[in-house]
Amino acid sequence: MALRVALKTPKGTKDWCHADIRLRDHIFATIAAVFAAHGAVPLDTPVFERSEILAGKYGQDAKLIYNLQDQGGELCSLRYDLTVPFARWLAMNNILQIKRYHIAKVYRRDQPAIAKGRLREFYQCDFDIAGSFDPMIPDAEIIKILCKVLADLDIGSFTVKLNHRKLLDGIFQICGVPDSLIRPISSALPWDAVRNEMILEKGLDPLVADKIASYVKLKGGHDLLEILERDPAITSNPSASAALKDLGLLFNYLAALSILDKISFDLSLARGLDYYTGIIYEAVTQASQDDSIGSVAAGGRYDDLVGMFANKPNTIVPCVGISIGVERVFSILKSRTPIIDQNSVQVYVMAFGGGKDWTGFIAERLSICNILWDAGIKAELLYKNKPKPRPQFEAAERGKIPLAVILGQSEYPNGQVRVKKLGLKLDSDQGDLVNIGDLVQYLLKTLTELKL
Repeated sequence: MALRVALKTPKGTKDWCHADIRLRDHIFATIAAVFAAHGAVPLDTPVFERSEILAGKYGQDAKLIYNLQDQGGELCSLRYDLTVPFARWLAMNNILQIKRYHIAKVYRRDQPAIAKGRLREFYQCDFDIAGSFDPMIPDAEIIKILCKVLADLDIGSFTVKLNHRKLLDGIFQICGVPDSLIRPISSALPWDAVRNEMILEKGLDPLVADKIASYVKLKGGHDLLEILERDPAITSNPSASAALKDLGLLFNYLAALSILDKISFDLSLARGLDYYTGIIYEAVTQASQDDSIGSVAAGGRYDDLVGMFANKPNTIVPCVGISIGVERVFSILKSRTPIIDQNSVQVYVMAFGGGKDWTGFIAERLSICNILWDAGIKAELLYKNKPKPRPQFEAAERGKIPLAVILGQSEYPNGQVRVKKLGLKLDSDQGDLVNIGDLVQYLLKTLTELKL
């Protein structure tokens, strides 16, 4: 008796096919084009890492790592993100300066919500700059890249929330948070949602919590930076003061890059991963906020991560990067860009004829397809020796194919075919007669006119 199995994907995963893959490929291509335009080289790393490489890098999120069974004495885990593998690669190869991008799957044992783009297996698109440079210049370029990607994807209105981990650390120190609680508290923001948790579960003094709230609820732009620069408690704290200096430079550079209007300086923003050391940011769109999808991209500066792997003591390779969540972008674009559902095939090659001696032009149709394929034109035909017109038109309509090349029983022997724009009634547009020798040039011109 055959064993019955549940025909479904594992929790938090999904199958991709047809129009969804074309939309995803469009997202990939758009993002990669921006990354390459800024001088980055591609990188790929194994989908799993030795478990000790990932250990101690993700704070409370470490519980979301997928650990694999012991394979011959080597403990491995599926990669949680693309940043730690990048830092491992830098240290392993003693690379001190590079711009790289990486588009690949990562894995997290999170509670999924597939409709909102939260999965356990999902793609990230990362861009990182590694190396010692003058302060905030790479950080500004990374944020510019993020804004350019979202604009080119036509994702709608978006905001890049911005903060600094050293500023948060300084605020917590000023407010009296014990050093042992600074990172746990940071990972738990936004404050309104977690005040009771901080007090009841992490033992934070309620007065300290209220003092923190007076800071972390602040948001604005350069005006907020000016307010903080007039706060003696902030300016007298070494960590917070250093952060204000960074932010002052960054705001000047973002203004030069004409993206200051996209920035929200938000003191409630706190990336939870332990490896962030400086500027942090995340992008939210109007659609992602309305649909509770969350941020579509996030990142920051992580200057100490490579040094954790380096064999040489005191090795520092400053790094800053951004990670774009493809599935969340996909969820937004799919809801409002049905044009991507169009089939990638451009031409359907048909044959019309009849009578007992008619061959169906199967070899001839294959020959025409071969000419088109060799010219880079995407073409299909019906896999039938003697097809009738209706099934061929129905197949082209199902595939939303814009053009038909028709081999007629009287025209083809004279070296001609008929090219018809589909979507029109058959009796209102018989198409244009084209010499076979001119067919490729004619189709390329027509496809250009149709913007296909």
